[in-house]
Amino acid sequence: MREPCIVGVSDAKIDERGCVSKLSSVLSVQRICATEALKESGLEFKDIDGLAVAGLWGMPGPGVMQPNVLTEYLGIKYPKWLDGTNTGGSAFLFHLNHAYQAIKSGVCNNVLILYGSTQKSNKERNFLNRPAIYSSQFDMVAGLPSPLGAYAMAAQRHMYKYGSTRETLAEIAVAARKWASLNENSYKKDNLTKEEVLNSNLICSPLSKLDCCLVTDGGGAIVVSNTDMKDNFKLSPIYIKGFGESSSHSSINYMEDMAVLNVAKESSKIAYDTSKLKPENIDLAMIYDSFTITVLMSLEALGFCEVGEGKDFVTRNNISPGGNFALNTNGGGLSYCHPGMYSIFTLIEACRQIWRICGKRQINKEITNALCHGTGGVLSSAATVILSKEK
Repeated sequence: MREPCIVGVSDAKIDERGCVSKLSSVLSVQRICATEALKESGLEFKDIDGLAVAGLWGMPGPGVMQPNVLTEYLGIKYPKWLDGTNTGGSAFLFHLNHAYQAIKSGVCNNVLILYGSTQKSNKERNFLNRPAIYSSQFDMVAGLPSPLGAYAMAAQRHMYKYGSTRETLAEIAVAARKWASLNENSYKKDNLTKEEVLNSNLICSPLSKLDCCLVTDGGGAIVVSNTDMKDNFKLSPIYIKGFGESSSHSSINYMEDMAVLNVAKESSKIAYDTSKLKPENIDLAMIYDSFTITVLMSLEALGFCEVGEGKDFVTRNNISPGGNFALNTNGGGLSYCHPGMYSIFTLIEACRQIWRICGKRQINKEITNALCHGTGGVLSSAATVILSKEK
């Protein structure tokens, strides 16, 4: 039986400003990434019959129907399957799950997952002008900064309930920067200390500037195929061994427990069950790091440590290069890039680590299973994917 698998990936090159080329558009970024990923895979645009894309560009306007725009722009002829699911930054893990199901059931054969953003070049990132309607009518009008304020509330609650501190969160920021210094495509590569994190401007207590993700341009592409096409592949196929997805709320007002990321518990339980693996079987974790608190709560919810024990898990360089737990080896959204929606980059880095093509940041031990986790909204949606070089 044919198995869906990832066979090519690509991420956009960013410069010292955190921007893509000055001649780029949000569409050309995605075309370049798609071309590079297809070249790496051994497939061509004519082989693609499924397309998934999400982003914040072109809305209101053509960006409301992004699969249609990219179908036209890339010249893909009558795709059999389209997905424009947008659950915030976690969307691309949802896309991979849905692509797996479509390919496995024979709806389509080869799917291209795309993302592109020129938010920094075009100074587009502004969440404060969203209308205060539906559940947002309660927090937006009170001046809660979005999305930072929601994550700050979760951090405050976690500190109160479990004893984590600003020093705990600083450990996560410093580890990310150490990994980013080994990634030639990272926006931030300079040395970072805990003291610098703690002394950076407080944005929304208890989170400071360096607890927050970057604001950059960027883009990525993933080619998902199936083992019937294996004679075309240039790299060994990477299998989708487990996946799970869930959602719990839109506004932070309705999060069941601000100190526990229950939505990630739910998605990861499904992923572990479908893969028949456990946290101890995971060789690499790529976790969405929109803020340092996102990582801390995700580590606990995903079972890498008990809830409340994250403050000890991240200390003593455990998550830094050379540490015992390989985490966010590309530098993450905190130091590598964050174009607005990040989860596609967790998949790209996990595949490169499995293929052992990461250069200076390559993990020494062989990687069989990698877990990728995405968070969307304000700790609202979650998707967990377990990739493996084994079927």
